[in-house]
Amino acid sequence: MADYDLVIRGAEVATASDVFDADIAVSDGKIAALGTSLPSGKEEIDASGLLVTPGGVDSHCHVEQVSATGIWTADDWFTATRSAACGGTTTIMPFACQHRGQSLREVVNDYHDRAAPKAAVDYAFHLIVSDPTEQVLGQELPALIRDGYTSFKIYLTYDALMLSDRQFLDVLAVARRDGAMVMVHAENNDMILWMAERLIAAGLTAPKYHATARPMLVEREATHRTIALAELVDVPVLIVHVSGAEAIEQIRWAQSKGLKVFAETCPQYLFLTEADLDKPGLEGAKHMCSPPPRDEANQEVVWNALTEGVFEVFSSDHAPYRYDDPEGKMKNGPNAHFKQIANGVPGLEVRLPLLFSEGVLKNRISLTEFVALTSTNAAKLYGLYPRKGTIAVGADADLVFWDTEKKVTITQDIMHDAMDYTPYEGREVTGWPVKTLLRGKFVWQDGEFTGEAGGGMFHECDTPPALAAPPRLPTAFDPVAGKLAD
Repeated sequence: MADYDLVIRGAEVATASDVFDADIAVSDGKIAALGTSLPSGKEEIDASGLLVTPGGVDSHCHVEQVSATGIWTADDWFTATRSAACGGTTTIMPFACQHRGQSLREVVNDYHDRAAPKAAVDYAFHLIVSDPTEQVLGQELPALIRDGYTSFKIYLTYDALMLSDRQFLDVLAVARRDGAMVMVHAENNDMILWMAERLIAAGLTAPKYHATARPMLVEREATHRTIALAELVDVPVLIVHVSGAEAIEQIRWAQSKGLKVFAETCPQYLFLTEADLDKPGLEGAKHMCSPPPRDEANQEVVWNALTEGVFEVFSSDHAPYRYDDPEGKMKNGPNAHFKQIANGVPGLEVRLPLLFSEGVLKNRISLTEFVALTSTNAAKLYGLYPRKGTIAVGADADLVFWDTEKKVTITQDIMHDAMDYTPYEGREVTGWPVKTLLRGKFVWQDGEFTGEAGGGMFHECDTPPALAAPPRLPTAFDPVAGKLAD
C-alpha cells in the first residue's frame, strides 16, 4: 500500500533559504515529507531535470474590481486565477475595495460571493479603505482584522479613494493597535491634478503625457510623507509599486534608520519605459499605469534596489483593462485625453517568468532571492506563512515545476487572461513554468489548464510578524494609547 498520495522524485528544490535535491511527498494536499528514497506514492512524478519552487504568491492584483471611474477590470475571478495558475502563481491577494458611503463589511461579503464560485487558485483579501468613518474605524475594521483580513491599502491619490493625512493617521493607529499591515499608494494627488489640468489645457493629451503629469518627485513627496506619518504612529508600512530612484532614496533612508518601511516593485518598472507610452494614436495607453514607467537609466536603479534588498516583494499590480473595448481603455473614444483612459496593465501570468529570465538567469539575483521576492516574503508580510510561500513539511503542496531552459516568446495568444493585449508582446524569456500544483492537484500541466472554477480556497491571514515587535516611539507620548510612553 502506498504511503503517500503523490511523490515527486528527483527534483531540484529551491526555497528562500536553500537549494537542494530531494523527493517531495504529498498527502491530503500538504507536504508530508522531504528526503531521498521516500516510500512510494499512489501517484509518482519524475521531476529529473526540473526545478521546483514554492507556488507564487502575488500579493498585489486587481480582480473583478470596479475602478473609481466606474470601469470594471477585464478579468473576473476565473480568468484571473486561470492565468495565475498557468504562470506558476497559486495564491493571489486582490482587494475588497470600499468606495465612499459603503460598509466595509458588506464590501467583503460581496467580494466573497464573487470569488468563491470562480477562483481556481487560493486567495486572501486585502481591504481598500477609502471612507474611514467612526463606524469603520471603531467597529468594522477592528472586527475584520480579527477575522483574518490583516492588511489594507490606502491611497494618497485618486479623488474617489484618497485619504487626507489626518484620516491616514487614524487608519495607521487602528493598524498598530489591532495588528495589520498598511499598504500605501504614494503619489501626491494635488501635484498630479495641477500638472494634468495645464497639460490638457495646452492640448498635450496623448498617453505619454500621463508620465509628464506624474514625475518622480510626485512619488518622492508622497513616499516621504508616508514614512513620516508611519513613524509618528510607529507602525510598519509597505509602499507599493515603487517606480523610481527618488522614492527609492526615501525608502533607503528610512530603512537605514531602522524604520519598518517595506517596499514592493513590479514588472512594469523593470521591463517597460516611458518611451512605451509614446506610440501612435492611443497605442501608448497599453502601457499606462500609476506610477508610470520611467526611463532606461531608472530601470537600472530599480534593478539595483531589487538586488540590494530594498524591495521585499515583487508583485504584478495586475490591473487589466482591454485596449480595443468600449468598456476598457477606449471607453471615452479614440480622442480621449490621458486622464480619461483606464489606468493599469496586466502582468499576473508573466510575473514569475520575467523575473526568472532577466533576474536569475542573468545573475542579477540568486535563485533563493527569486523565491523570496515572488512568494515567501509576501506570505510572511501578510500572515500566510508557513502555509504558503515555502516547501516544508506541513505547508500546502503548492509547487511550480520549471523547465529552466525553455525559451518562450510572450504573446497575447498564449496568455490565459481575458485581455486583448500584453504590454510584453514579443519579449523572449528563458525558463517557464511547465506544471503547477495547488494543494497537491495539478492546475497547469504540459500546456493545459487543468484546474476548475471554485477549486481555489480562501485563507484568513494571521497578524503579520513585522507587527510583533514592541513600539519604538519617536516622541514621549503614545498617540495610540493616549498616554505618556512607558
